[in-house]
Amino acid sequence: MYNSFMKTVAILGPTASGKTDLAIDLAKESGAYILSLDSLSVYKEIDIASAKPSLSQREEARHFGIDEIEVNSRFNVGIFIDIFKTASTAAKKEDRPLIIVGGTGFYLKVLLEGISDLPPLTQEAADRVSQLLKDPVKAYEALKKIDSVYADSISGSDRYRIEKGLQIYFSTSEPPSIYFRNNPPKPLLDSVALYEIAIDKERLIERIEARTAKMFSDGLVDEVANLEYRYGREPNPMKAIGIREVLEYFDAKMSLEETKKRVAIHTRQLAKRQRIFNKTQFPPHPLLDKEKLFGEAMKLLNR
Repeated sequence: MYNSFMKTVAILGPTASGKTDLAIDLAKESGAYILSLDSLSVYKEIDIASAKPSLSQREEARHFGIDEIEVNSRFNVGIFIDIFKTASTAAKKEDRPLIIVGGTGFYLKVLLEGISDLPPLTQEAADRVSQLLKDPVKAYEALKKIDSVYADSISGSDRYRIEKGLQIYFSTSEPPSIYFRNNPPKPLLDSVALYEIAIDKERLIERIEARTAKMFSDGLVDEVANLEYRYGREPNPMKAIGIREVLEYFDAKMSLEETKKRVAIHTRQLAKRQRIFNKTQFPPHPLLDKEKLFGEAMKLLNR
């Protein structure tokens, strides 16, 4: 376990609910380090579209999981776990609490439930998988022939799990469903205080509208233009909310005002999905407004 004897708080909440500011306030009061659960803030150069904490905010508390990789680098749960281990080790070494915060609840779920240790990957297996993944549809079909049980349990567009399933098979000659049954996941967090920000739907919509307007006034269009010039449109983060809509604006598919509306709409849809995920995928946990959550979290952090 990576957080033994370390106070750990996780803050859930839909996008634009105020998680970042709350986490920084808690860290300033408690001396905690912060681990970001945001799958876009992890990329360098994506500052406005990700709404990542500003440099001045990051000076107020040490952050992990922000500006970790290049835009054209692949990010997956394995890389996130490595970042978590670095954050956890640093927090324990300095005898500091750790605050885990962000909208990508899947990564927190992985920390709580764990993942199975994977077998060593041979070069031959890596080459075979790489060749198959040149056509993701065919790669999924190949996986289904190898192990229909595992393939049916994942999405045909889930490149990460398709890749892992094929790697396991070509490295061990064992269907991934059998491998995972024989190698059950091991949680990485042994204890964590889980909280979620409660925010009225209408208030959240107002905050999303305000944040969207601020992103554009801060230079979102220029940021996306620079990202496209440097990296093209293929990297995965170029499909994120705020980026993909601006790219459609560049293609003259809609006006700038329509682009702003689309970003806000898609962000509201994301917030709804996040709320459902947090409700259905985590153990029962307190749903508190920011002030009460701050007080409850500080009680734990100050023990």
